[in-house]
Order: sequence, then C-alpha cells, then structure tokens
Amino acid sequence: MTKSPLTLYLAAPRGFCAGVDRAIKIVEMALEKWGAPVYVRHEIVHNKFVVDGLRDKGAVFVEELDECPDDRPVIFSAHGVPKAVPAAAAKREMIYVDATCPLVSKVHIEAQRHADNGLQMIMIGHEGHPETVGTMGQLPSGEVLLVETVDDVATVEVRDPAKLAFVTQTTLSVDDTADIVAALHARFPGIVGPHKEDICYATTNRQEAVKAMAPKCDAMLVVGAPNSSNSKRLVEVGARAGCDYAQLVQRAADIDWRALEGITSMGITAGASAPEVLINEVIDAFRARFDVTVEMVVTAEENVEFKVPRVLREPA
Repeated sequence: MTKSPLTLYLAAPRGFCAGVDRAIKIVEMALEKWGAPVYVRHEIVHNKFVVDGLRDKGAVFVEELDECPDDRPVIFSAHGVPKAVPAAAAKREMIYVDATCPLVSKVHIEAQRHADNGLQMIMIGHEGHPETVGTMGQLPSGEVLLVETVDDVATVEVRDPAKLAFVTQTTLSVDDTADIVAALHARFPGIVGPHKEDICYATTNRQEAVKAMAPKCDAMLVVGAPNSSNSKRLVEVGARAGCDYAQLVQRAADIDWRALEGITSMGITAGASAPEVLINEVIDAFRARFDVTVEMVVTAEENVEFKVPRVLREPA
C-alpha cells in the first residue's frame, strides 16, 4: 500500500528548557552523591515519562515534606516552593536541594523586594499550580492577590491602589497575559511591573515557534503532560494562530489517527518538560503511516544553561 505524503513541520525551539534540564540533573546527581532513595517534593517537572525514569533510578516522589524521613536528602521541584518548606527542612536538619528554576527564583526575589518597599503584590497565574503556590508562599498570607483573567482584575480588592506591584507565573500565554497586564494598568495606573517580563524565555520562544508553524498545518500536536501549564498554552496558541486541530498528547499511543485522516501537513512541538525521545517517538509513528518529509520551523536559537547548586558539585 502506498503511503500518503505528509509534510511534517517541526518547531524549534521545542522540548526541554534550561530550568527543566537543570532540575532533572539535580535529581540524578543527588542519587549519584547520596545513593537511593532521594526524596523529591512534588513532580520534579511535569512529565510522567521523566518522573517514572527517575523513580526507576531511586527517586521517591512525595506531595509534602512530612512524608520524608529526616535522614535522607530531599529535593524541591523546579516550580518552586513556599518559604515555609525550606524553613521546615532546616528545622529538621535535613539535607535539602532546591531545584527551583532560576527564572522562577527571580520572580520570588522580585516579590520580596516589592513587599520590602511596602507594596502589595498581585500575581497573574493559575490557582493551585505549584509555581503559583510557591510564589504566593514567599510572602505572608494576604500579601499576594491572585488574578487569572481580565475579569478578575475588575473585582480584585486591594489594600491601597497607590501601593501595588505585579508579578506573573513564568509559563503563561504571552498574549493572554498582555491583556491582563493592560487591564491592571487601566485600573491601577501606578502599579509597578517587573523590569523584564516574568514569562520565561523558553515559554515565549515555544509560543513564537507555534505561531509561525500553525498557519502551515492541517493539524498540530503538542507533546506534553496534561498538568503542564506551558504545554497547554501551546495548544491554545496553535488553535488561535490558525491551526484547526491542535491537541496535547503525552506519547505516540495517545494520537487519535481517525481525526487525522486526509491531512497533508502536520505540526509537532513539545512543552518545556517533554524529552526529545517522546518527540522522536511521535515522529516515528507518523513515518510508519505516511511518506513523511520533515521541515524545521526555527524562530530562535537557545543556548541558556543554569548551574546546579554547589552542594552537588562538591564530593560527598
């Protein structure tokens, strides 16, 4: 049987960002240094394949610190944690390593600086997301108010409209966030924003690549986890940029082939916590069914690298 021709557009950048790369490396280096088990509070990054792989090597994933024994190292996830968590670990004299992405830590420092200057914080983010919980947990309760939408801006109740600043989650939709920021400035003209955009370079770059790729494609798949904020945003960006069928898949096994019957062009990208091996698995699945021609859609080059904490670079 002759395979139908398919142009497969591959977005670049895609997949792992520097913060995810560093977080995974931290768990692997901790296992090398201290042996198994090493405890990790929350999924180190939002990807089942990555988490399962680390679990096989001896990482134990828990939801809260009180599930960890005192005598084993614990690692905090790339999304960041409230200040109370490392404080509790220090009180128990635990060895702990903070794998918070440096770009998330930058937002934490920003929030603290504004609070020290007497400003109440507004955070643009998704309620319950670990990064939002971690950032809001940098300051006492009530000092950070959460807004998720433009409508929330109209109803948020602040202490003093003249003493406000805002920060954002790093994995949001660039376009949606711009609308919320505009609404904040309209309602609170004196609100102080970040010196530089809080949405991280990797989120922005992956969304830009999708915007360039989407108009060329009959359909688009984003390889990523259903609890990954940046992956879900890529699906939304793709649909908004003109791709009629944009879907999130964790693995090749999740592809709905019936929905893709008759397509001649396909876009593929991946969220910042999806490894390249899963992207290749999806490409191979298309090669098995179509006569595939791969075309790269490159919108940026990434060469960012973050160092792992010093404790892991020193001998045990």
